[in-house]
Amino acid sequence: MRWVDAHCHLEPDEFPDVPAVLGRARAAGLVHAVVVGQLQAPGDFGHALAVAAAHPDFLTATLGIHPHQAARATEADFAVLEATCARPGVHAVGEAGLDFYYDRSPRDVQDAVFRRQCALSARLGKPLVVHVRDAHVECAAVLRAERPTPGVIHCFTGDLAAARAYLDLGFDLSISGVLTYKKTEGLAEAVRFAPLERLLVETDSPYLAPVPHRGRKNEPAYVVETGRKLAELKGLPVEAVAEATTAGAARVYRFGI
Repeated sequence: MRWVDAHCHLEPDEFPDVPAVLGRARAAGLVHAVVVGQLQAPGDFGHALAVAAAHPDFLTATLGIHPHQAARATEADFAVLEATCARPGVHAVGEAGLDFYYDRSPRDVQDAVFRRQCALSARLGKPLVVHVRDAHVECAAVLRAERPTPGVIHCFTGDLAAARAYLDLGFDLSISGVLTYKKTEGLAEAVRFAPLERLLVETDSPYLAPVPHRGRKNEPAYVVETGRKLAELKGLPVEAVAEATTAGAARVYRFGI
């Protein structure tokens, strides 16, 4: 079986030995992973692009401004973001979006920064990676208005109504280890509804480790557990889910496998 982790963070402070992490991923059946870069502080977008460049056969990079950092982003940061996302080695814009759960940036600022990245995605013709928490109605409204290049709703945890809205907008749903947790009936219903070819699997490493690894630092190798749960909910062979989600990730992010 072949798997792709459609969204992970591999910053050196969390993963000082990336080759070892990728070795475990390969041993688990992974053939690729999407490593997501984001603004850490004004003038600092972290190490995702360098990490991806060191492992071009296995990693594809994105870059964006997370809603948590929206209020800290400067005009210089937007200039860097636009120039960097225009490079062939950066395959998507984001993660970008709205987080009304933590509200670490004012909501109006989150909205403005999200819209700027939607516009960048549209100009570059590169898919948008969306972060959304407790803001599905507002997020879908922005996507309808701004019409970015469709990409993925990362770590989708919404219900059936949210799933319908995003799928209708052309976005795929990327499912994390949250699917393996208890009390996720709404998410399970959405996963059963969504066409298999519109679903991806991800870890969001180092966060949200799936059962049976919950409580540990997450890493790409664990994406297999989410895939198994997805197969169970869909009533499909694990092999079919592995192939479909792998093909879907390669299609959205435009990498070869």
